[in-house]
Amino acid sequence: MSRTVIHGGLVVTASDELHADVLIEGGRIAALAAHGTDAAESWTADRSIDATGKYVIPGGVDAHTHMEMPFGGTYAADTFETGTRAAAWGGTTTIVDFAIQSVGHAVREGLDAWYAKADGKCAIDYAFHMILSDVNESSLKEMDLLVSEGVTSFKLFMAYPGVFYSDDGQILRAMQRAAGNGGLIMMHAENGIAIDVLVEQALAAGRTDPRYHGDVRKVALEAEATHRAIQLARVAGSPLYVVHVSADEAVAELAAARHKGLPVFGETCPQYLFLSTDNLAEPDFEGAKYVCSTPLRPKEHQEALWRGLRNNELQVVSTDHCPFCFSGQKEMGRGDFSKIPNGMPGVENRMDLLHQAVVEGRISRRRWIEIACASPARMFGLYPKKGTIAPGADADVVIYDPHAEQTISAETHHMNVDYSAYEGKRLTGQVDTVLSRGEVVIDQRKFTGRAGHGMYTPRATSQYLD
Repeated sequence: MSRTVIHGGLVVTASDELHADVLIEGGRIAALAAHGTDAAESWTADRSIDATGKYVIPGGVDAHTHMEMPFGGTYAADTFETGTRAAAWGGTTTIVDFAIQSVGHAVREGLDAWYAKADGKCAIDYAFHMILSDVNESSLKEMDLLVSEGVTSFKLFMAYPGVFYSDDGQILRAMQRAAGNGGLIMMHAENGIAIDVLVEQALAAGRTDPRYHGDVRKVALEAEATHRAIQLARVAGSPLYVVHVSADEAVAELAAARHKGLPVFGETCPQYLFLSTDNLAEPDFEGAKYVCSTPLRPKEHQEALWRGLRNNELQVVSTDHCPFCFSGQKEMGRGDFSKIPNGMPGVENRMDLLHQAVVEGRISRRRWIEIACASPARMFGLYPKKGTIAPGADADVVIYDPHAEQTISAETHHMNVDYSAYEGKRLTGQVDTVLSRGEVVIDQRKFTGRAGHGMYTPRATSQYLD
């Protein structure tokens, strides 16, 4: 059984910071001991990694990715192979992707299709949520079966009529089912019926540029849908997790529900924390690069999101990684913003961008690890196997250099997409070495992993709700 010792680093978890050496044995964390103590000095190992002057942190858990996702007549540009490799470069060692049930088809059929897409392709460990596009008696029964085999969260859409949309009755039924089987309902909260009217009116008036994508997807329609989802969950007696929260009014709805003691949780994404409608308004159709839903908001919303992360009104930062190339994919919407594929790349940038927030004093080091590693692992039934550095946990470990300087660019990133949403942004901090279940997949900024190392990981029910 191979043994690795990581010595000399500052171990940072959601709850602790300590100068400790870490012993890894057989793909798991075997022990921690204070650096320089007899216990640490007595360890022998096949491999020794010097982390002096660096952080030793849990591998990131990105609980919201869309590899190879079909959307608007095309597919997300990252495959499970390219996307998980890019994730590893960015210090993420587990993704939870979304399998999709198509309307008129069994839930199982959609899940099996995603198992097949990912099998043998992933560089890091992975799990699945299930998108329910067709809530009926049969799919409700299938929810119970999926929970029993470790697919314990289900995403519903109040947006995209005719594609993923569920009405309030379907949402209520799915929430009632989840209340009984321990599943967690994830909600895309935007009033899609109203948005479609505004899209139609904007196009008819000749407002076709990418910036109008943000204009028609009103803050009020995100807040209204968030409020409605919370009330439906309250009636059903079920927990609720609202994905990609982008606006101050939606945060306020979550905060109000949580103050009432309701099991309501929220996620935001780096694009809402660092980008804005200024990007959507970039000239020469460049704004198309930033089309995603929920949309980017005016800059003043960012402070509400950061405040929500600091005071735990928002618990998780995921990427909603769904990349489409500018050339040939985003360009499908020239002359009609509604035809621009919705989605942005980001799986490689999340840990670094959030570390920049630590550098700037927006969040603490421990909160960085909490929102990027521990909370998503707890929320989706992966903790303490994932999301922490503790005896018995999987040895998903990142050696992070907090002093390295880097500039984000499409020229140097590893995502399979022809632009970066953060092109030219200078950051302090960079991933140095990454271990996935004890195997080195990034070795001092060199990729040493392989497709097929990543294992499918069944999940328990949400640990926030026990």
